[in-house]
Amino acid sequence: MASRLLQLGKLNQTPRGFSANTSLARCISCSRGTWNTKEPETSGDIKKRWKDKAETVIIGGGAVGVGTAYNLAKAGMKDVVLLEKSELTAGSTWHAAGLTTYFHPGINVKNVHYRSLKMFDQLEEETGQAVGFHKPGSIRLLSTPTRMDEAKYQMARQGWNKAYQKLLTPEEVQELCPIINLDGVLGGIHTTGDGHIDPYSLTQALAIGARKYGADIYMPAPVIGMKQRNDGTWDVVTNEGTIHAQRVVNATGFWAKEVFQMIGRDIPMISAHHQYMVTSTIPEVKALKTEFPVMRDLEGSYYLRMERDGLLCGPYEKQHKMKLQNEWAENGVPPGFGKELFESDLDRIQDHLEIAMARFPCLAEGNIQSVVSGPITYTPDLMPMVGPVRGLHNYWSACGFSYGIIHSAGIGEYLKDWIMDGEPPYDLIEMDADRYGDWCDYDYQKVKISESYGFNNAIGWPHEERFGGRPTKRVSGAYQQMKDRGADYGFHSGWEQPHWFALEGDEAGYKPSFHRTNWHGPVGREYETVMNKAGIIDLTPFAKFVVKGPDATQLMDVLLANKLPAAIGGCSVGHMLTPKGKVYAELTITKTADNEYFCITGAGSEIHDLRWIEQKAFEMKLDVKCSNVTEEQGVLGLAGPQSRDIMAALTDSDVSEEGFKFMRAKDIVLGGVKCYAIRITYSGELGWELYHARSDSAKLYEALLKAGEPHGVCDFGLYTMNVLRIEKGFRGWGSEMLTDNNPLEAGLSPFIKLKKPAAFIGKDAVQKIKDDGLKRKVTLLKVDAEDVDPEGNETIWVDGKVVGNTTSGCFSYHLNQPIAYAYLPMDLQEIGSKVEVELLGNKWPATVIQEPLVLTEPARRKQEKKQRAS
Repeated sequence: MASRLLQLGKLNQTPRGFSANTSLARCISCSRGTWNTKEPETSGDIKKRWKDKAETVIIGGGAVGVGTAYNLAKAGMKDVVLLEKSELTAGSTWHAAGLTTYFHPGINVKNVHYRSLKMFDQLEEETGQAVGFHKPGSIRLLSTPTRMDEAKYQMARQGWNKAYQKLLTPEEVQELCPIINLDGVLGGIHTTGDGHIDPYSLTQALAIGARKYGADIYMPAPVIGMKQRNDGTWDVVTNEGTIHAQRVVNATGFWAKEVFQMIGRDIPMISAHHQYMVTSTIPEVKALKTEFPVMRDLEGSYYLRMERDGLLCGPYEKQHKMKLQNEWAENGVPPGFGKELFESDLDRIQDHLEIAMARFPCLAEGNIQSVVSGPITYTPDLMPMVGPVRGLHNYWSACGFSYGIIHSAGIGEYLKDWIMDGEPPYDLIEMDADRYGDWCDYDYQKVKISESYGFNNAIGWPHEERFGGRPTKRVSGAYQQMKDRGADYGFHSGWEQPHWFALEGDEAGYKPSFHRTNWHGPVGREYETVMNKAGIIDLTPFAKFVVKGPDATQLMDVLLANKLPAAIGGCSVGHMLTPKGKVYAELTITKTADNEYFCITGAGSEIHDLRWIEQKAFEMKLDVKCSNVTEEQGVLGLAGPQSRDIMAALTDSDVSEEGFKFMRAKDIVLGGVKCYAIRITYSGELGWELYHARSDSAKLYEALLKAGEPHGVCDFGLYTMNVLRIEKGFRGWGSEMLTDNNPLEAGLSPFIKLKKPAAFIGKDAVQKIKDDGLKRKVTLLKVDAEDVDPEGNETIWVDGKVVGNTTSGCFSYHLNQPIAYAYLPMDLQEIGSKVEVELLGNKWPATVIQEPLVLTEPARRKQEKKQRAS
């Protein structure tokens, strides 16, 4: 199906270096509405009025930067200044396809989309600027049984969210989109309120609003330098002078690398060539009485929508065909590039266009009116880099947007809340500006961004793994030994960490499924061994910090809601709360010396947590040094009733109950390896975490295996650990506790010491929450489901109404059925309360049960001691 469309396309290639002009911009946007064509002032007399001081300087005049200025100014911040190097929308904004959607597979990101769309709705009335906002809805086409499962998987997560979503039959799809060929279509996900908006007009409306509320927009105003003062404020240097700013927001799109490099930093981001084409009038489209929904063909990997009386189609080609603009990443963006395009290459997307023409036959009858091939920024996981940047006080990132139009106003509001309130309004850890470290080198970026771009419409599996660029340099010293013993590795913040182990006779390898899959049996085997004998787990990815200095105790006492360990070698679990009393982080803290603490947190929150500690020390002007020793130290965990015997065989140190008590730590030599051993496990069983030089991991691992052989020791992975922790009643950060939740509703009351003398951050807020009473709380459910297990974020129903959501779940090998943690209202907290959990299109009966399901080893020991005493 070469088609007249493709033949014509090859005769109408966009020339290299094509410069945008009004005719093309209007061609792309003509159906979206009209706009005020008056450009912002750029004359010399406005430059004479430039401020030399500002509360916030935003660099970059795309949709995200202007959206941030709009939100800050509207919230009442004085002296907001936006600097744009050429003109508003230059970069990626002006040529974007402008798609808008409530849909996102990630629960947190749905909030960003929702807030953007609500602001888009009222912008025209607020500013007088038409934005060309079309809301015909959208349909995600489903054409395989697996895609139907994926749709049901996503639908189960949508019920407790704000946007409306419905699973359509093929006939309902055709009713909404008459030009479709239904061959092979099994259904579609319909999201009302989705559509498209004119990016140029949107940005102008946000700019009008920003000025209305007092912000200043200066252009052309290229930033040529930045320097931080000792007090954490910034001097932002332009050709017209220097502006002293309390803070800086970098929203510079594909210039972000250059702007970060001004301050000696980098950002993992490369621009990709993304193409879409616009046709001339197509009779079948012109004959339609209403605009059909934006169509997303997931298997064909393209989007298609109406553009006036024609069609706009944009594919996402596969990894081996997509094109990165590596030259920019290596040598910088050419001076003067702003509203230019790349040379188009329809050969690269021809396969997708042929699929689109088969699905929408009238597309083949159109003539190509324009082909847009422009730079879009991509990070390795396609998520932008948003929030404060560690080590650069008062420097904020709003960069790396692959979908900047739908994120624009919502991210602007998110940053406004965080900047003005001192904490994020909701959890958005997947966009954290510091989630990538030095391990994310340029080679990794190239491979991973290519993979992620090509996977734009790939199936989103539970427990999904992608393999581009792996392994990085972040591997345990025991990586190869564990791999040889059947480790199936998962990727966690650059680290390779075993999820489970395949033994002889097991079906090995990554076998993703929406149902129980090949690791279900092996995880059960690991579970039984840990519960009855002993197991070894690689915990090297744990983030590890040393906080020390004359003011270290003062700092930690203010940061943590729990009491600090009093004695050297003492250990406690504490939570860092936000000023509004939300859970920012969970740490395990060990006192290693006077005014010195060893802090442990999860791999996924490494810099997220360290940044908070350092920032608070800076704000409080305390004499404290924070060292990140994550990559220096390996960690092996040993757990199970036989773990003490294994330890005793390898050390001369006393590891008896009296000699090494629960929640204590000390230096020992184990199998010839120096270790800092902490008697604590996330499994809830007897055991230790063994911290050591990463170079010694292989030696320690072999020693544990050899000493453990007579005791039936096994390897176990994170999947088994998750089952153990849920059964034992342990909350998971990012699941039961995060910045969306307060510690009382998360069930963390034992760790929140409201009577401790220190005025810890969030203390007053938590006291008020306690006084007001809770509206909901985490509870444990057993779920009567078959061949599918909850994993978190599923909708919970009672009598046809949504009442809550799961936070995490698993198959309980103790109960031999699924269990889940869930947030439920207080009137459903009673043991025996009945609800339904939605899983893969079915609402399964579930019952509130007592927690913990299984007592921890220390609790069992106390219970036995009490029984003996009685």
